[in-house]
Amino acid sequence: MRVGTLMTDYRLTRSKRKTVAIYVRDGYVDVRAPLQMARQDIDRFVESKQKWINEKLAVAVARMENRKSFSLSYGDQVYYRGRKYPIVEKPGDRIGFDDAGFYMPPGLTPGQIKHSCIRIYRLLAKRDLIGITLKYAKEMSLFPAAIKINSAKTRWGSCSTQGSINYSWRLIIAQDDVIEYIVVHELAHMLEPNHSPRFWSTVGEVLPDYEERQAKLRKLQHKLNNEDWD
Repeated sequence: MRVGTLMTDYRLTRSKRKTVAIYVRDGYVDVRAPLQMARQDIDRFVESKQKWINEKLAVAVARMENRKSFSLSYGDQVYYRGRKYPIVEKPGDRIGFDDAGFYMPPGLTPGQIKHSCIRIYRLLAKRDLIGITLKYAKEMSLFPAAIKINSAKTRWGSCSTQGSINYSWRLIIAQDDVIEYIVVHELAHMLEPNHSPRFWSTVGEVLPDYEERQAKLRKLQHKLNNEDWD
């Protein structure tokens, strides 16, 4: 489906579910429906949501355009732990981070600059997120089996049933209080594997203002949704 149409074109998936659900992703509409539901009833439901769908599609299209235009050059600024740092040229063939910012060799293309930033982010994430996790694990009397950094795009962190904690390298872009929220969130899953009241009570005992931190996290997610870090 595209913005402005009167009738919605959509991709339909049927399953053993009881209700209809609509998802707008990458400029397309996906509809999930019960196995026995008549197609005309599905069409009627989708049409009833036309205004909502068009609004979501407009946002999705704008986001895709922003991602297409995303580019990094020397002199641009990128975030690390909530603060902006410049991308600077430095003679030699090494990349890294220091007080001057994200340094890398001269003559790189925008794509090479982006991937150099990602490599630096991964190194910083491994160093910083492990340290922050160990700090809060000690405070919470917990012992993670492992702490790893991955390239997850839709999850900031996760905790396995074996007590292994994983973080997306993208988390290192966030402010420290947001990073701490994700760290405590995943550590709390070692005690409570779901999002029950007991889970949120555990998070709240360590971070009483966790809801304010969640709001900041949503703003960061919106920012990154409009940037192409793949």
